[in-house]
Amino acid sequence: MIRQILLDTETTGLEAREHRIIEIGCIELSNRRVTAEQRWYLNPDRDSDPGALAVHGLTTAFLADKPRFHQVADEVIEFLRGAELIIHNAAFDVGFMDKEFERAGRPERIAGLCVVTDTVRMAKRLHPGQKASLDALCRRYGIDNSHRELHGALLDARLLAEVYLAMTGGQAALGLISEPVGGPRDAPAAETAAAFAADLSRPLRVIRASEEELAAHVERLQYIVKKSGKRLWDADLVPASAPAD
Repeated sequence: MIRQILLDTETTGLEAREHRIIEIGCIELSNRRVTAEQRWYLNPDRDSDPGALAVHGLTTAFLADKPRFHQVADEVIEFLRGAELIIHNAAFDVGFMDKEFERAGRPERIAGLCVVTDTVRMAKRLHPGQKASLDALCRRYGIDNSHRELHGALLDARLLAEVYLAMTGGQAALGLISEPVGGPRDAPAAETAAAFAADLSRPLRVIRASEEELAAHVERLQYIVKKSGKRLWDADLVPASAPAD
């Protein structure tokens, strides 16, 4: 089964032509379970725009001793290669990632490394006319994002993992851990990952329909057939014990 990676970035501004990535955050899923998380902080060799700084809080001083993108490019590429990338507003993050590859003199581009799924597009298909921001989707699916005072790539990737699982299968209560009290800048990644994985080690609970629920389902299907005059499913899918049309 293909690896899935929820990815988010923080940047010094909005335009990839002039701005840089300063944080990449990833949550890896396998069979709808979290199997790894990864974060890179990056020195952009420039200040963040005031508006961007107000959003992510990553100061020039904090980033001064972090690696440049070209120094971690191999690690990033190998982590992402072959995965399905699940990104909220994918065009933004993909544009920045591709620009960083270009600046690093690398031939790789996201489209050649990964399949990309945009959860903004998914949300708009599922909930037409409704807000599709990450905060709005957290509210819709009952996901606690009260700790999201500042945006962070890893934090947002965690929230996106919960939203994605809720949108695609109804599993929203992953127990994703929030940033520690000291803030995301002080948290050792290994300790964070260990706590995260430990909380998610329990097996998934499967709830199957009862006999009464299955019978009610068949009855509803037959009602639809009688009203519409059309059968949009294979007759073999209806249990043999179901009443005849």
